[in-house]
Amino acid sequence: MKTVLLQAKRIVVKVGSSLVTNQGEGLDTVAIGNWAQQIATLRDRGCEVVLVSSGAIAEGMQRLGWKQRPSAVHELQAAAAVGQMGLVQVYESCFSKHKLRAAQVLLTHADLADRERYLNARSTLRTLLTLGVIPIINENDTVVTDEIKFGDNDTLGALVTNLIEADALIILTDQTGLYSADPRKEPNATLISLAQAGEAYLETIAGGAGSSIGRGGMITKVLAAKRAARSGAHTAIASGHENNVLPRLLQGESIGTLLTASSLALDARKQWLADHLQVTGKIKLDIGAVLALRNEGKSLLPIGATEISGEFQRGAVVAILDQNGSDIARGLVNYSADEARRIARHPSNEIEAILGYVDESELIHRDNLVLL
Repeated sequence: MKTVLLQAKRIVVKVGSSLVTNQGEGLDTVAIGNWAQQIATLRDRGCEVVLVSSGAIAEGMQRLGWKQRPSAVHELQAAAAVGQMGLVQVYESCFSKHKLRAAQVLLTHADLADRERYLNARSTLRTLLTLGVIPIINENDTVVTDEIKFGDNDTLGALVTNLIEADALIILTDQTGLYSADPRKEPNATLISLAQAGEAYLETIAGGAGSSIGRGGMITKVLAAKRAARSGAHTAIASGHENNVLPRLLQGESIGTLLTASSLALDARKQWLADHLQVTGKIKLDIGAVLALRNEGKSLLPIGATEISGEFQRGAVVAILDQNGSDIARGLVNYSADEARRIARHPSNEIEAILGYVDESELIHRDNLVLL
């Protein structure tokens, strides 16, 4: 852990709803003040820090007197609108005590799915860091819908980590870390202090949501670490109640669970492709095409496509599925859904005869394809 986090200079810190709102009782200004102080310490050491904070909906629920999280989207949006006011005010007040400026950035998946908006968001965040400002990021819950929501701020933290090419993602939670089993049910469960992000067994042992206040559980943290690892970032999962947890982690102290990135980082454009959570279409492949993509790094040809689902136009990002229906890749498709259906299972030299023209011989070129 020492050699990995000691080298981190650009860090994304994600703080969960249960921590920010003291299990839904209202904003915990003391805790937020402590994290602001810790982030100020990291800044003094030359680190750049982006804060991803949950808590707007939970704070809105408290202000509105709601005891249970609503399920209706318009009620969640209303709670977020009410709660975001208090959340930002407290953060601004706490950071100003350390002579630090903060900025609010609200994102939806649509902001990161669109290439131009993705690049604009990255430029804005990098500029804020250059100016010495602490960006405080949350999902834009006041306008989010089922089609564009990230689903939880662990995922958002990983996407932001990739967006700004951070060195590390630190997820602060109300749990000590990742255990070999649910410690609430298995007294013999042991803390996993070090593992490789993306290992399949981690998803198997991770449980469900940890509280009624937040939406994420340990599984979302494990998946966030897997996603962040694609850009070369390491992820630490630790208790936000731990004294001075952020400086201690960045000093190399073993706290909680460290999930390390082992693979080489994807380039920025392929990272953008990999981070698409929602797609308008899917292409299912036969076993030969799957092997060609996985083992040989080849382009996807029409003859390897067995099924086209959804409606999309040329240039859309689509999901690529193996013969069992498992999601294995993302790619920019060269033909529309209707055209793809017509040329599927045909060799490339028949495209012109089928469509009346040929644009590209590949359904998806390897330069526009990334394996997950």
